[in-house]
Amino acid sequence: MSVSWPQALAWRMGRHLLEPVGTASVADVVRRLGAVLALDGSLAELAVRSRRADSRSGELAAAWHAGEVVKTFAFRGSMHHLSPADGGTYLALRAAGRQWELPSWVEHYRLRPGDWPDFRAAVREALSAGPSTVAELGETLVADRRYRHLGPTFAAGAGTLVKPLCWQGDVSLGPPRDGATTLQRLDTNPRWAGIPDLDEAGPRAVLAYLRTYGPATPEHVQHWLGDGLSAGRKRLSGWLAGLGDRLVAVDVDGTTALVAREDADPLAAASPSEVVRFLPGHDQWVIGPGTRDPHVTPPARRDLMTRKANPVVHGGVVRGTWTARGDDLVVTWLDERPAPGEAVVREADRLAGLLGRDLRLTVTPAT
Repeated sequence: MSVSWPQALAWRMGRHLLEPVGTASVADVVRRLGAVLALDGSLAELAVRSRRADSRSGELAAAWHAGEVVKTFAFRGSMHHLSPADGGTYLALRAAGRQWELPSWVEHYRLRPGDWPDFRAAVREALSAGPSTVAELGETLVADRRYRHLGPTFAAGAGTLVKPLCWQGDVSLGPPRDGATTLQRLDTNPRWAGIPDLDEAGPRAVLAYLRTYGPATPEHVQHWLGDGLSAGRKRLSGWLAGLGDRLVAVDVDGTTALVAREDADPLAAASPSEVVRFLPGHDQWVIGPGTRDPHVTPPARRDLMTRKANPVVHGGVVRGTWTARGDDLVVTWLDERPAPGEAVVREADRLAGLLGRDLRLTVTPAT
């Protein structure tokens, strides 16, 4: 089976709910993407709203507060929104590296591998009454002589120590209180499906990636689940091999890539897209395959995407950037092909609706 990259990216845009724009709930958009980077709330919300035909400001935060999505440390150690239904799949892979057992961790935190079950239980108990700030959690824990030595760690924010508690499904990030981060138990969220066994989670995560970001090569899988979650190249190779005939190899303009078997026929039937989308910086469209993927991000534009520029995507390819300051929307077109004027205007109107203000569009070439 052979397809072109324009076909492949058009099919992928459908899987990303970008063409056509979807009607899925906030939680289902997050689930489809696997994860949504949460470091910048406005960018995270725009990533979700760009994929919903009917959306409103504040809906991602509302879904988080309601437990319909969770916020936790996941890919590359950064904060992400995950679906409670299958977020545990990604955390299982993240925890597989067992970083808290490294000699440097043991020496720094004075917690041996055998100490972690009791420490995790103490954290969960401390959060039984509801979310606590990191400082409040520290005050409770250091009352126990076993954890008195962690006082300075919690006083400094305990950022690194909190991460393995997230990866193992003990806690997630709760709504801030007076500007302070809170932590809350995950197992009190009725939507939380828990952390599956690693051998179950691995193939599930690989298949989910291919269904949203395919057709993809094993190196793409390594980027997302290996570099992103420290799952390990050997494990990933084993999971890919174990999926066997559930996957189909596809020739994409000379590159051998993989898709889920159920997606092969829709992929073959896809037609190249001329749609334009204005996406937020670090959107999953770019981050999922990685900025090194030249079929999505031409090499000359990689630095811009890495530095969180807002991409203008045409036919699935990053062809420019956009900025909105006040009432001015400036599109910087970076491609040798001329900008598709009508498509750019339509997307500018859509962005104005998402941002809730009139925008004056200017299209300029790169200087």
